[in-house]
Amino acid sequence: MNLDPEFLVQSDTDLAGLYRPPSTLVIRKVMNYLDADFQRIIAAAPLVLLATHGETGVDCSPRGDPGQAAFVDDPHTLVLPDRPGNNRIDSIRNILHDPQVGLLFLVPGVNEGFRVNGVARLTRDPAVLERYAYLGRPPVTLIVVEVHEAFLHCARALLRSDIWNLERRSGPVLPNFAQMLSQQVQAAVRDQDLAVEDDR
Repeated sequence: MNLDPEFLVQSDTDLAGLYRPPSTLVIRKVMNYLDADFQRIIAAAPLVLLATHGETGVDCSPRGDPGQAAFVDDPHTLVLPDRPGNNRIDSIRNILHDPQVGLLFLVPGVNEGFRVNGVARLTRDPAVLERYAYLGRPPVTLIVVEVHEAFLHCARALLRSDIWNLERRSGPVLPNFAQMLSQQVQAAVRDQDLAVEDDR
């Protein structure tokens, strides 16, 4: 997309001309610990989106478990099990290089989100991992987050998207994801083979 330089937003001054200042409530709602209400939200959230940053860029990864995706250790600490998956471990690698993380918790049917920002560490302590076993299998590692900011996110985005409306489910409109992946991988292999041929 060709963007007109005249209209690029490049400074705090530019932003001030576009957006109203946040209300006092929006600023003061941020807490640095998990109170009883926040802990109940985490216990009810089977899905959390984990945002990280590392040497190769940024990543946002969904994490989910039946019941709840993360656990509160104390008001300043939450625990996110990292269970076996596709082994890309983008988020895990990112945490090694930059421990700052952002989390967005979602509860089915609830339009407000719950956000936590903090600093993460990784542990592989077998005794600790065993506490968070699922179907008899402990996670590979635990992401232990020191909570720096915790706050509710307003409902506007989820209300606008109508995400919880079952009538909006796409059904067969979307392509089969397994077929998509197969086709993409085959195309990548073909492109790689052509590149090798060109280099000969």
